[in-house]
Amino acid sequence: MQLIQSTPDLSAYLAADEVVDHHHPLVRETAARLAENVDDSYDYARAAFEFVRDAIPHSADTGDPRVTWRASDVIAQRTGICYAKAHALAALLRAEDIPTALCYQKFEAVHGLVAVRFKGAWHRLDPRGGKPGAGARFSLTGEGLAFTTDPDSGELDYPTLYAEPHPLVVRALKAAPDRAHLSRTLPTAL
Repeated sequence: MQLIQSTPDLSAYLAADEVVDHHHPLVRETAARLAENVDDSYDYARAAFEFVRDAIPHSADTGDPRVTWRASDVIAQRTGICYAKAHALAALLRAEDIPTALCYQKFEAVHGLVAVRFKGAWHRLDPRGGKPGAGARFSLTGEGLAFTTDPDSGELDYPTLYAEPHPLVVRALKAAPDRAHLSRTLPTAL
C-alpha cells in the first residue's frame, strides 16, 4: 500500500501539540529512560513500541473505564484504547526526533496506528497489543499489525499519514466520560 503524507513538510511529523505532547516532562523522562539502554534510533523505536504495547494495557481488554487521549496522560495512567496508545507512541518517538505519523484502519470502528520514517520510507506499527489474536510486533521489513483488513468485508487501510491525530478521533475521545460511552461513539469512518 502506498502511504501518503498529509503534508510534505517532514518537520510536521516531529511537532508537539495538545495530544502528542512530547514536550511534557513525563514523556521526556520516559523517553530518556527508554533511550538509556539502546544503541541507535532503530533500537529506541523498538523499545518505545514494546513499552507502549506491553506496559500500557488496552482499556477494552482490562475493563478500565477511564478514557485517555493525551500522550502524557496515557503514560501516567497506563491505560488507553488504540488511539491513545498510538498518541503515546508517537510522542515517545517524536521526543527522540523520529518522524512519526498517525494512521488508521477501518473495521467496524476506526483503528489507530502509527507510522515511523526510517531510511526514507514509512513503516506502520500497531502498539495495540494485549488481545489474543492481536499479534502486533515491531517490524520495519514487513508489517506486524494487530489486525489485517479484509476489503471484501468493507474493511480498509487508510493511506493517509497524519501529522496530527484525526479530528474525529480527538473529538470522540474528549467527549467520552467513560470507555462505555466511547465504545458507542467511536468513529466508524474517516
